[in-house]
Amino acid sequence: MLGPLAAGLWWTIRPALGMMDGAPSLGPLRATLDWPGLPAASWLSLTSGAVATLGALAITALILAGWTGTRAFGLLQRLLSPLLALPHAAAAFGLAFLIAPSGWIARAVSPWATGWERPPDLLIVQDPWGLALAAGLIVKEVPFLLLVSLAALPQAEAPQSLRIARALGYGRVTGFLLTVFPRLYSQIRLPVYVTLAYSMSTVDVAIILGPNTPPTLSVQIVRWMADPDLALRELAAVAALWQLALVLGGIALWRAGEVLVGRLGALWIGSGRRGRLDGVAGGAGFVLALLTALAVLAGLAGLALWSVAGFWSFPDALPDSLTGRSWARHGSDALATFGDTALIAGAATLAALALTVGCLETEHRGGLRPSRSLLLLYLPLLIPQTAFLPGLQIMLIRLRLDHGLLPVILAHLVFVLPYVFLSLSGPWRAWDGRIATLAAALGAAPGRTLWQVRLPMMLRPLLTAAAVGFAVSVGQYLPTLLTGGGRVSTLTTEALALASGGDRRAIGVWSLMQALAAFLPFALALALPALLFRNRRGMAHG
Repeated sequence: MLGPLAAGLWWTIRPALGMMDGAPSLGPLRATLDWPGLPAASWLSLTSGAVATLGALAITALILAGWTGTRAFGLLQRLLSPLLALPHAAAAFGLAFLIAPSGWIARAVSPWATGWERPPDLLIVQDPWGLALAAGLIVKEVPFLLLVSLAALPQAEAPQSLRIARALGYGRVTGFLLTVFPRLYSQIRLPVYVTLAYSMSTVDVAIILGPNTPPTLSVQIVRWMADPDLALRELAAVAALWQLALVLGGIALWRAGEVLVGRLGALWIGSGRRGRLDGVAGGAGFVLALLTALAVLAGLAGLALWSVAGFWSFPDALPDSLTGRSWARHGSDALATFGDTALIAGAATLAALALTVGCLETEHRGGLRPSRSLLLLYLPLLIPQTAFLPGLQIMLIRLRLDHGLLPVILAHLVFVLPYVFLSLSGPWRAWDGRIATLAAALGAAPGRTLWQVRLPMMLRPLLTAAAVGFAVSVGQYLPTLLTGGGRVSTLTTEALALASGGDRRAIGVWSLMQALAAFLPFALALALPALLFRNRRGMAHG
């Protein structure tokens, strides 16, 4: 799986050095440095990514510290967990429809509270500081970090540590942050780095919520790649390598921040201060988590309403009428694109499942311990897509392999496989190996044990991992755009193409179809085991 990554980086380095058809040259580097928007775009990418990651991690930590094991935590978990499946673009569109000057929030408080009879002249969406971009990333990354934290929490020995901290006079939140969170963070460090890398280099969310003058560095790279002037591809290659350096630098700064925070925490413990803001911190965590969930859910409701809205003038909170004209106009095209999206996502997910099961079963049969080399699977998530996908596109064009669905499926596989492996490895390794011993004692070969015993028992984890992989594939924008050469359309690429048009009704239709494509596999992952094992309750839970 490192092949596409290495090939993409190589074919990004070549044009960056002016080596596409001649000797090395510094011309592309000079031209990129002459672009006046480079400092602002670089700073925007760095700050928006750091703010989004820090915000999502802080909310996650406060939720876990203040509410783990409570009924309120169960409510938050039920609200946030489904949002993990929602594609980033759909969530960003929903948030934009919610917070825009003519969005649902402004309509709800106008004119009775604000006096606005027309949308205010406020730059909220696509603001120059990237605040809307950071907010859009936070609402999507909180569910992800919460999920991986819950999976790692048992290894942090939280109950024992909290009992000791409470006995020493520390509050619930302070005791968790000082004793449990450091061990928990060491388990989720890699997902945090993945979140930082994605937030600094996102394209789809930045197109919807990020500024335009200048845009983030990743968006500018895509613009140069799509320009008919082939000379601009050399600038895109230089900018892509600079994006990679920015992300690596951002991770290094984050690592330095970890060390600093660790030392400050040690000083805090040594001072003996117990802290007196536990109630405030816990309440803030709950409110922020609830606002995160409600923002996404309200955004989805806004998308649904716009997709069937008739005439809807500002400041009316609801449209004058409901109509199916938008669905009649765009529904057939969206349904056909839904089929192509499902085909690409299904093929990439099946391939990822086969590779993951093969790897984990080999590990089981050989009695091998999990290898650190498997961390290489996560490199495509740590290296910005803009750093190697443009080079991969150039290589495919030169090899005349830039046609059809196969290159797109293979590109999606690079990003789907890490998530499928992450979702399935824990349940697979936790399976009771004595069952395989019993099957062997009854004369079953390892292959038969796998197909007739283990896979049926692992149906729910397999379907959950497949649903995660499918949702990841549905949300892929840049791999589809570049490796498909603009000839392959998915729900995500079509929705993003409408972003600049401003047709909210069309965006509502396409974004809802995109969300439906991501949610359906999760519904099947819940329903199928319950249906197939309705007479075997022990197997229904994997």
